[in-house]
Amino acid sequence: MQSIYFDNNASTPLAPEVREGMAPYLAEWFGNPASSHRFGEAARRGLDLAREQVAGLLGCHPGRIVLNSGGTEGNNTAILSAVWANPDKKHIISSQVEHGSVLAPLEFLATQGYEVELLGVDENGALDPDTLKSAIRPDTALVTLMGANNETGVIWPIGEIADICRERGVLFHCDAIQLAGKAIFSAEALGVDYLTIAGHKLHGPKGAGALYVRRTAPFTPLIMGSGQENGRRSGTENVPGLVGLGAACGLAMGMDEAVHQRLAAQRDSLEAGIIAAIPEVRINGTASPRLVNTTNVSFRHAASAGLIQDLDAGGIAVSAHAACESGDVDPSHVLRAMRVPEPFLHGTLRISLSRYNTEAEVAALLALLPQAVARSRQGFSL
Repeated sequence: MQSIYFDNNASTPLAPEVREGMAPYLAEWFGNPASSHRFGEAARRGLDLAREQVAGLLGCHPGRIVLNSGGTEGNNTAILSAVWANPDKKHIISSQVEHGSVLAPLEFLATQGYEVELLGVDENGALDPDTLKSAIRPDTALVTLMGANNETGVIWPIGEIADICRERGVLFHCDAIQLAGKAIFSAEALGVDYLTIAGHKLHGPKGAGALYVRRTAPFTPLIMGSGQENGRRSGTENVPGLVGLGAACGLAMGMDEAVHQRLAAQRDSLEAGIIAAIPEVRINGTASPRLVNTTNVSFRHAASAGLIQDLDAGGIAVSAHAACESGDVDPSHVLRAMRVPEPFLHGTLRISLSRYNTEAEVAALLALLPQAVARSRQGFSL
C-alpha cells in the first residue's frame, strides 16, 4: 500500500542531514555538557553550533537564543516573562485563532486577575493592524500573536505589528512555529521582543526548540535549577535533539526559492484539482497571504473524522486541525473565528506539504479524495 504524508504542519519527517548530524551525540559524544572532560566538551561544542545555526536562521546574535524543549515551553516562557515584568499592567492582547500553547497560559492568567482580550479576524483569517492599535491601552502588558496560522497557513504582518507595539511601549511575542523554515525573516529586523520556534515543524526532532529574546526584553526563567542556558533555562540539555534542531535550521537556511515555488505550485494544483472534482467546497483563507505548503479545505455536509480515516485506509495521512487538538470532535476554533458557514465546519481537512512531497503524491490524493467525500456525505448527519 502507498504511504503518503500530508500532515507536515503537525510534524515533519526528520531530514536525513539532521539524522546524520544527531547520530554522534546519540553514540560516542553522549556526555553531559556541564562536564569538563572531552565528552562534556564535545557536547558543549554541539550545543554552541546549534545555537549559532538557530541564530543564523532567525537573523540574530547567538546570545539571544534560549534553547529549550519546543514551542509550548517557549510560548509559556515568553508570555509569563512579559507579564511578570509588568505586575501593574493587567491587560493582555492576543487573537481568537492562536494555538493552544498560547491560549492555555492566557486562560490561566485570566484566573489570576488579568484581562485577556482576543482580537477577531476576518473571513479570510486576516488580522487588521488597526484593530490592534485600538485595543492597546496604557495597562497593556503584552501582545502575543502568531506569525502564521497552523491550520489555514494565513500569514500576518509581523513587522507592522511589532512597529505598533514598539511605538506604544508594549512587549510583543510572536509564535513563529509555523513560519520558521517556510519563510525568510529576521527576528532582529522584525523588532519582536520574543519569538518561538520548534524543531519538529522544520524537519528536526521533537522535544527541541528555541526562544529568541531581544536584548532589551525582560526575561524570567520558567524552569529553575542548576542554571543551564546561562541561567535562563535549567535542566541538562537534550544535546542530540538540540543538535538536530540546529541542523534543521541550517538546512532551512539553504532552502532556495525553487523549493518554495515548487511547493506553491503543488498546493495550487491540489486546490484547483479539488475545486474541479468536488462540488460544494471552499478553500479557507485564499484571499490572504498564506504559507506555500498549506491548504485548509471544507466540504459541505461531510465529516472530517470519516474523511481522515478513509484517506488513511488508502495510505494518505491528512488532518482536520491542530494535532494537539486532534481528539477534539468540535469544529476548529480557527474556522469559527473566520465565520465559516456551519454546513462546512464539520468537513474540514488540513493538507500540509513538505519539501519531500511530489506531484505524483498530490495526484494520488486527488484520485482518492472525491470518493472519500462522496462516502462521507452519504452518511453525514449533525
